[in-house]
Amino acid sequence: MALCTLREVLDHARAGGYGVGAFNVTDIEQVEAVLDAARRTASPVIVQTIAGASAFASDELFWDLLLRTVDHYEDVPVVVHLDHGPDAETCFRAIDAGFSSVMIDGSLDPETHQPMSFDDNIAVTLRVVEYAHERGVSVEGELGTIGGSKDGATHAEIVLADPDEAAEFVARTGVDALAVAIGTSHGAYKFTSPPDSTVLHMDLIEEIAGRIPGTHLVMHGSSSLPAHLREIINAHGGALPESWGVPEEEKARSTTLGVTKINQGMDSHMAYAAAMRAHLASTPLAADPAPAASAGRTAMSDMVAERMVVFGQAGKAADYTPVVFRSPAALPR
Repeated sequence: MALCTLREVLDHARAGGYGVGAFNVTDIEQVEAVLDAARRTASPVIVQTIAGASAFASDELFWDLLLRTVDHYEDVPVVVHLDHGPDAETCFRAIDAGFSSVMIDGSLDPETHQPMSFDDNIAVTLRVVEYAHERGVSVEGELGTIGGSKDGATHAEIVLADPDEAAEFVARTGVDALAVAIGTSHGAYKFTSPPDSTVLHMDLIEEIAGRIPGTHLVMHGSSSLPAHLREIINAHGGALPESWGVPEEEKARSTTLGVTKINQGMDSHMAYAAAMRAHLASTPLAADPAPAASAGRTAMSDMVAERMVVFGQAGKAADYTPVVFRSPAALPR
């Protein structure tokens, strides 16, 4: 199947009435975990990563290995997506490396971490859209501010998306997908109590979807934060606080309201970390990290496969005909 664009996969999802999980990865065994889950469940999938998030010294080295791993899964429709590109240059690097989709996060200033103005957001997003679309690559933008922390170092406040601004934003930028802030939050600490309609504004999804019918909606910060995984992590040296995430039924409901891309990072990383910590604790004389990493990969793959069933993408890989995306040679900027 090789690579698919985000637009292609999400168009299929909309036509089929389901959502597609976008799973964050920070190492190659995590890439394999996601792709194994997709193969096992016959699912299309979005593999995504954040610049600088891996242990590799070079993004380009990690990205090249990621793309080579995808080559081994020809039966799986795969989008390779840059998550939360902080600036246009980072998005350009990912496009030139061969990614089939990028997100430009123009909602926050990358240096001050303060909200960008609406016009500045449009300006940087349009710059990325022009570069990407010329090369056949899809683009996701962001409107409003999704709360929490993407990197553990900074913590953004939630600024809800505005439907009128969403319509104008899409008209002026031409993005393929739009991440809209509806009250969800990044990271391992989201809500201090089970979220309800005063926290998760699901009505916004339906309203915004009605204003921009040709653009796909993305739900960020939607991990569930399973309590049993937090307990395993904390029993083996962790200190994650009690917290509630987005319930699985709300994620499933979002796909009936207009969401086609559902970002998942923390749930699968918690599964990976819990299994890895437990394995290390059970083998105190071990010095080779590979067996623990293998346990983490298996647990992460199982978690991802469960989410694929919830989102409705399981079994949908057969809907795709072989389409080969090949990023053209970098054109002048």
